[in-house]
Amino acid sequence: MTHFLYLVRHGEAVPHDGPLSPAGERQAQLTGKRLKDVPLSAIHHGPLPRTAQTARLIAASASDLAGDYLPSDPNPDDLPPSYADFVAGFSAAERAQGPRLAAAAIDRFARAGPEDGDNHELVVTHNLLIGWLVSQALAAPSWRWLGLNQMNCALTVIAYRTGLPPALISFNDAGHLAPELRWNGFPAAVRPASG
Repeated sequence: MTHFLYLVRHGEAVPHDGPLSPAGERQAQLTGKRLKDVPLSAIHHGPLPRTAQTARLIAASASDLAGDYLPSDPNPDDLPPSYADFVAGFSAAERAQGPRLAAAAIDRFARAGPEDGDNHELVVTHNLLIGWLVSQALAAPSWRWLGLNQMNCALTVIAYRTGLPPALISFNDAGHLAPELRWNGFPAAVRPASG
């Protein structure tokens, strides 16, 4: 059977490490409406306030595996300069701990469904972990989570089945968000004047 893993980046927070903004609260509420008919067996979220608040607005349960961490420790010499600069911004301890947490997240969340039916789990987390899980599902190089960017409260779904490679069902789907709530992460040049 199939394990469906639903991944949602936290709602918009202002400041970035602060509580959800009014727009972020609305994003989370709309995501909850989008998922209301999904038979979720569990909802996990990272320990930071913006993920916890988003999950509470959808529903709730905390896990360090859904936290905000560097999922792999790539060699900066193998990366484009902007990615190398980003990775260099993490401490040695963060660069060592992140890959351990990412491996545990793969073990916990990236698995086939139960024998007796489908399973649906939601993880409310951060951009880095969503990029990591997607890159691993696609068997991309270990550093390729860099550059996979999620909009706040956009939905990514990965299906895991015994004996088959993971299937990316949707990526960064924001169709449930009002147009004015979809533009975070887009370059200013392509945003509408009101976004």
